[in-house]
Parts: sequence; structure tokens; C-alpha cells
Amino acid sequence: MARKMKAAIFVEPNRIVLDEKPVPDVGPLDALMRITTTTICGTDVHILKGEYPVARGLTVGHEPTGVIEKLGSAVRGYQEGQRVIAGAITPSGHSAACLCGYHSQDGAGTKHGFRPMGGWRFGNTIDGTQAEYVLVPDAMTNLAPIPDGLSDEQVLMCPDIMSTGFSGAESGRIRIGDTVAVFAQGPIGLCATAGARLMGATTIIAVDAIPARMEIARKMGADHIVDFSKADPVEAIMQLTDGRGVDVAIEALGRQSTFEAALRVLRPGGTLSSLGVYSEDLKIPLDAFAAGLGDHTIVTTLCPGGKERMRRLMAVIESGRLDARPLVTHRFALDRIEEAYDLFANQRDGVLKVAISP
Repeated sequence: MARKMKAAIFVEPNRIVLDEKPVPDVGPLDALMRITTTTICGTDVHILKGEYPVARGLTVGHEPTGVIEKLGSAVRGYQEGQRVIAGAITPSGHSAACLCGYHSQDGAGTKHGFRPMGGWRFGNTIDGTQAEYVLVPDAMTNLAPIPDGLSDEQVLMCPDIMSTGFSGAESGRIRIGDTVAVFAQGPIGLCATAGARLMGATTIIAVDAIPARMEIARKMGADHIVDFSKADPVEAIMQLTDGRGVDVAIEALGRQSTFEAALRVLRPGGTLSSLGVYSEDLKIPLDAFAAGLGDHTIVTTLCPGGKERMRRLMAVIESGRLDARPLVTHRFALDRIEEAYDLFANQRDGVLKVAISP
């Protein structure tokens, strides 16, 4: 009889429940990871609410830290018992998208039609990480050893939140001396703020209204905080920049209002780097878009994955240039995953990120 494991399973909109599933079989190129810590992402809440469709019965989650339980017969360079992470995005390494340098879009543009976010498989197209075990596909492309001395919580943001936030700064092509505005200081926005500082921005304006998040934003590198509950953020940012506007605006919430505000604060030729997951159609206002003549760049990003990306992010943590532990505000056992979803989905008790341990 197959071994069983506990897993958080999508049943129907507004229902993710803890249940049992067989422990996955390991194919030649796969690895079975025993999860030691994972977390709940805002995208999982979109799944919970039925705003992002996944198959019923799917195990949710895409941010794994753990230990290699079993290796596929063809996997080389790893050892069972080794501590590892895998990115939320698990590229094959040999698809057309990967070979074009866009690993996150692995699987998109196939003969079956365009499927964006094809590289996001955990908790999307295959069973995810909110479980006792997860099967990691293409293990030699995706498993990254955790450096000795780093805890699970130190690297827990690397698979998605750090990778996404940093990629917003990277896609925006921030340069030394740039002025950057980051709209929303949730976990991804906070990492975008940290990424902007690492990329060389010298004036970083963070927009939020929650005092605890604004405090962390300062620690992450924000020079100015705009409280959108007290002032119009567009007016405040234009005042802070003496009417010049910002070089790069990063949208990290996924709403029409923040996307539009990010567009309105750009200098001529500025870049809007969009990280938010949108659940409705976006409209681009004619004036903010300068009728299409403002030399603006709008760039979208899905967080990069793969072991080299994870190695780089863990190097940032190991160097001491960023401490992501303050983003973990709550901790739950896997047995309490439904309670954790209720807390996180309703944004109670100042929650930023929830650590889940089987």
C-alpha cells in the first residue's frame, strides 16, 4: 500500500482543506523533497477565492524548503538528506522559452496554444508544497543546496517573494542614482524596495498605509514613505521629486488604482515595472499614457526560478545584505493550515507571511 501524506488540497472555490494523499512516486529526473518549511502566498488566496483556476484535488503552494528524501535514478550532483530549496518556478531547462532566456514562461507557446506562466507548476499544474512531501520535477535544474548556517526562515522568501520582488527592480532596469517608487509594501513590495536599493537606486519612495509595513519598508531601504490614506500618492511623489517624476515605478499590488498611479508618476521615458497579479481587466488612461507618445516602458515579470536564481538569492542572504526574516510574522503547523489560510486571506493581526511546518 502506498505511503500517505498530509496535504492542503483545493476542493472548490473558498475551500482548501487538509487531507491525505499518496506520497508521490519518483521518476528518473525527479526528486522527492520532505518539506520542512513552506508558506502561503497571495496567489494561493486567488486560488482559494476561485479567481485563478486550478484543478480540483490539487495540492496548493509553491515555496518549498526541505530535505531530499529520494533522488531519481538519473539525477546527479545531489545527495539524499541534503537541505535544499526549489524555486516557485521550476523550468525544464530545455524548452523554447528556457532557451530564449525566459525560464519562467517554460511551456508557453506550445502547439496546444499560449499558456502564460508555464514555468509555474507547483500548486498550479502539478501538486504543490503545502504538504509533507513534494515531487520536484527536473531536479538537476531546480534544486539549490542551502548554505550551511542558514535557517529555513532565512531562505524561505527566496523561492518566490524575494525572486519576484527583486525581478521587479531588475526588469525595471534601475540604474545607480535612480529615483524609484514602489506601490504597496506587502511581502513582494518590500522585497522590491530592497531590490531597488541593491540595484543602485538612491531615492526610494514606498507607498502604503499600514504602519508596521511602513516601518519594515524603511529597514528595507525606503528613503520616503507616502501614506496613501493621508495624501494622494501621485501628488505626494511628484512633490518629492520636484515635479520630475520617478525613473521607475514598481506596482506590487495588482489593482487598477495602483497601476494607474504608477503610470502617472513616471518621468518622460520612465518605466512601469508591474509585479501584481491582476484579477480584472486593466484600463490605461489616455492622459497618463500620454496618448501612447510618452516613451514609457511597461514591463511585466513572473519571478525567475531554477537553481542558479536560488543560489544568487541565498548569496544575498548569506552576505548579510538583506535579512528577510522580519517578513515571517506568523507560524503554524501544517495541521492548522486551514486556520492559517483564514488569517492570511483576511489579512488579520498584521500578517505579512506565514511559515508552515509539517
